Amino acid sequence: MSAVARIELRVPEDVEGTRLDRFLADAVGSRTRAQALIDAGRVRVDGALVAKRHLVHSGEAILVDEAPAEPGVVSAQEAPFEVAPFEVAYEDEHLLVVEKPAGVVVHPARGHWSGTLAQALAGRAAGGEETWRAGIVHRLDRDTSGLLVVAKNDAVHRGLKALLAQRQLRREYLALADGHPSARTGTIDAPIGRHRRDRKLMSIDSDDPREARTHFEIERLLPGAALLRVALETGRTHQIRVHLAAIGHPVCGDPQYGTAGRFGLARQFLHAARLAFVHPVTGKEVDVRSELPADLAGALAAAERGEIPGEHQD
Repeated sequence: MSAVARIELRVPEDVEGTRLDRFLADAVGSRTRAQALIDAGRVRVDGALVAKRHLVHSGEAILVDEAPAEPGVVSAQEAPFEVAPFEVAYEDEHLLVVEKPAGVVVHPARGHWSGTLAQALAGRAAGGEETWRAGIVHRLDRDTSGLLVVAKNDAVHRGLKALLAQRQLRREYLALADGHPSARTGTIDAPIGRHRRDRKLMSIDSDDPREARTHFEIERLLPGAALLRVALETGRTHQIRVHLAAIGHPVCGDPQYGTAGRFGLARQFLHAARLAFVHPVTGKEVDVRSELPADLAGALAAAERGEIPGEHQD
């Protein structure tokens, strides 16, 4: 019999009062999937079956049992395990800052049960209630490269999460945006939630928006594009990509919110280039920076030359 995928979650304080199906959406892949699992009796909250409209409370333990695979189909848990590549940019006895390449998923989720960064860090990272993403403090999209801070114990995980909640963990990105913004610096203050029609996308036009704020500064103007340094004040899913698209300057190469294939890109031009924070144990300033990977450096050079290759064809 195929193994059943089990996800164990603990509700954090900052999402108290959220509907159960909405809370589970990221962990299982979509809100629709979450609703189906709840309706099938495969979700328990503190050991009890509840309705999808249940409002979660801080500290509640949630157990999700995925349906077993059909006979003859190899489940993700039975498939050969893949080890995700990553590099260490900074490390001490309490935490590490890693560089995630594009194409790597940060932690297991629906459709990506193996080959994740969290699994590659097993035995090295720790902390948090959710064992399936131990030590993970924040995320990057699969096709966004760059820096992530990871805890090595529960106390440091709590400290880093507190810095994130207090907006004292500085996260800076380099993004190549289509066109030229009308000002050299700016702040995009627009709540973000699931798209009303396509639940795989995020949007500023949503039935369930949450506060979202992005700051940007022009690093370099290029023919038809601008290299931006972007700082997150909040951390919503796809935040930078949605916000830049909303002001008419989507991230170059973005297949979901912009135009795929700009400047020869096979993904969105978005790189987490800097992490800066006060160490939760030593009190010292940690400031880690990352250079653009080869594919983005090549696209930037093409943009500087004004080259715009044909867009990818589906």
